[in-house]
Amino acid sequence: MDQEKIGEFIKKLRQEKKLTQKELADKLGVTYQAVSKWENGKNIPDILILKKISSEFGCDMNELLNGEKSRKKKELKKGYFFLILALLLFLSIYFLFFSSHVKNFEFKTLSSSCATFRISGSIAYNKEQSSIYISHVEYCGEQEEEEVYKKITCTLYEANGEKISKISENVYDGEITLEDYLKNVQFYVDYSKSICREYLEGSLYIEIQGVNKEEKINMYKIPLTLKENCL
Repeated sequence: MDQEKIGEFIKKLRQEKKLTQKELADKLGVTYQAVSKWENGKNIPDILILKKISSEFGCDMNELLNGEKSRKKKELKKGYFFLILALLLFLSIYFLFFSSHVKNFEFKTLSSSCATFRISGSIAYNKEQSSIYISHVEYCGEQEEEEVYKKITCTLYEANGEKISKISENVYDGEITLEDYLKNVQFYVDYSKSICREYLEGSLYIEIQGVNKEEKINMYKIPLTLKENCL
């Protein structure tokens, strides 16, 4: 990832909003010197500040990390599209984010151990806390899932022994296929209570529940795994 490119992109977004470095710094709760370092490619905002920048300028995290606005893409085969996303997430684990509020974060890749779904995500963590970011969920079963649902719920859970905790939930009411619904599903969880090393094999999972017009319920459980254990 190009640190200077990210800085140039933040500068461009700021100038488009006609904000000074100090005005942007005040909005984000940082010093104008920090903004200057970002824009000069000397530093990168931490994950919390990136989220604030994303909200302030109406762009997503991937655009910030890529240092440019997303372009309209031609249709790609599912396998090739997933490969690109996986590569971007793999690169992201090499970056450390600096902040006056939190210590440096490291990243581990989060993926699905279920052959029916492909999932791209990551865990940002330090010794005290962790954040979960899931950017892509895709159905890839052998049979096409073309059924139209009137309601779909996608929930991220953490299991600890017999105790199951709901971490985050995405609900859609309205007629939609599973494939179209998953195109817009993302999870971003700030500072979950568990630290990274407490996420055991299979302790994180996604559950998808679809209700069709006949009130029939289809349910999928997708265990999540870390590519490497956290230190």
